[in-house]
Amino acid sequence: MEKYRCPWCGADPDYRLYHDEEWGVPVHDDHKLFEFIILEGAQAGLSWITILKKRPAYRRAFAGFDPEQVARFDQSDVDRLLADRGIVRNRLKIESALTNARAFLDIQDEFGSFDHYIWDFVDGRPIINQFQSMSEVPASTPLSERISRDLKQRGFKFVGPTIVYAHMQATGMVNDHLVECFRWKELVTEDGRRKTGDGGR
Repeated sequence: MEKYRCPWCGADPDYRLYHDEEWGVPVHDDHKLFEFIILEGAQAGLSWITILKKRPAYRRAFAGFDPEQVARFDQSDVDRLLADRGIVRNRLKIESALTNARAFLDIQDEFGSFDHYIWDFVDGRPIINQFQSMSEVPASTPLSERISRDLKQRGFKFVGPTIVYAHMQATGMVNDHLVECFRWKELVTEDGRRKTGDGGR
């Protein structure tokens, strides 16, 4: 019998793989966190599967999602990215990625890592939701609104409450797999092991 998955991933093999192996897994690596910031900003107004299929092209175009390299991009890089058919060729989104890279580095300087900064909003532990249906899953929350305001004050672009909540879901700050989904229990169990093991981070 096939495992039950959250309905949003449908039958697309790439989407299912992302659901099964990445979505909701706690991320504490700054490069990966920066990757999701760029990709989620690019997604605004588009479907996530569209961005997911473009991720290899984004990795090539944005220096492997290295924030230090992206922060040094100049107008010639913007022109190069605008001509890259593999990514979303939207000037505002591309320029915001450069702006966000610089703001990302500022947070690293202030907090030691972006990981420390962002996970402090949830006291270093995932929020475990217990949703039974997709209709219960919010698009944003008061917490994502608070994080959004803070990021904007620090100079970030394309970080509205909905994009921030998508970031929280993707990077495991919240477990929004439906309770019936096989990944919900796996992630709760893994988090329990971290709590009783080496303390997680």
